Amino acid sequence: MRPLRNPVVQSALAWTLAKWMQFCFSTIRWTHENQEAAEAVWAQGGGVLCVFWHSRIGLAPASWPLDRAQSAKALISLSADGEFIAKAVARQGFPAVRGSSTNKDKAEKAKGGTQALRDGLKQLKLGALAITPDGPRGPANVMAEGLPLMAKLSKAPVLFIGMSCSPAIRLNSWDRAVLPLPFGKGAIVWGRADYPEGAEIAEVVADWTSRLNAVEARADQLTGLKS
Repeated sequence: MRPLRNPVVQSALAWTLAKWMQFCFSTIRWTHENQEAAEAVWAQGGGVLCVFWHSRIGLAPASWPLDRAQSAKALISLSADGEFIAKAVARQGFPAVRGSSTNKDKAEKAKGGTQALRDGLKQLKLGALAITPDGPRGPANVMAEGLPLMAKLSKAPVLFIGMSCSPAIRLNSWDRAVLPLPFGKGAIVWGRADYPEGAEIAEVVADWTSRLNAVEARADQLTGLKS
């Protein structure tokens, strides 16, 4: 049995990772850019899609202040790795909606794709939903159509979130995931979008991919993190 498929091992590692992330977040010197875009959405309340690339999941809790932002859930795959991630982020105040943000045409074949869409739309009536639009398998920084479809159906605003820290651990994974190290520099950069009325989903995918890449690149520029 693979270690991450063992519930006891999963829980212990998730607890350890959550505590490590919290320690790192508390010691990192954070820079925030265009935070007013996020503040306006938080003040407005209601549904919002929080969007960042899969490689920055390890930094995501630092971008969402639970004391003044909407309550949030994270869309996480049903894989064993996804179960581990779900437990780690739940310990930081972000319970999971399990499924995939896959292409809508392949939703039935995706792990929980159709159910995740329904549950995600239900969550967006209440608060925030965090999505990694290139997850759970990639390719890295390639956006699936699930995100713009959900934005179109829900009419919820989208917050693009670029996150970075340096120094950091870069995993040898398909997304080259970033894990924080303590006492370094961190940056969070926001951008706001709404689904354009009458637009084709493919056009929105191209535009939003560019915008998400831009906020992440800016965050990396602020911290000096190398790709």
